Amino acid sequence: MPAAPVILFDGVCNLCNGSVRFIIKRDKKNLFRFASLQSTTGKQLLQQYALPQTPHSIVLIENGKAYLRSTAALRIVRKLKAPWPLLYLFIIIPGFIRNGVYNWVARNRYRWFGRADHCTLPGPQFREKFIG
Repeated sequence: MPAAPVILFDGVCNLCNGSVRFIIKRDKKNLFRFASLQSTTGKQLLQQYALPQTPHSIVLIENGKAYLRSTAALRIVRKLKAPWPLLYLFIIIPGFIRNGVYNWVARNRYRWFGRADHCTLPGPQFREKFIG
């Protein structure tokens, strides 16, 4: 099990790749590690946590537990530099409402933001943040 929290993301989704860059820029404590859902490590972690092999979701693996969709996103922003942790207040909204909005964006993300032909490789300055 990875010691640092791991974020699994869709490596061909432009919105997801932009989100990873956003997180890296604001992860001043260098807490997070990343793996695409399409990578060997991503697939192994999905299997280890009994998650579907093709979730339309961001996944946060932290302290031996997997969090999906809006809960994962909110737990991530809670650890970024200010003011982003304030968004964690949305956790009080019932999950079915939060995830309804999340699912709507996830269903439309390729149409709105586009899709890459292959997983985007991180720049050399960020390679140590990516596993598998």
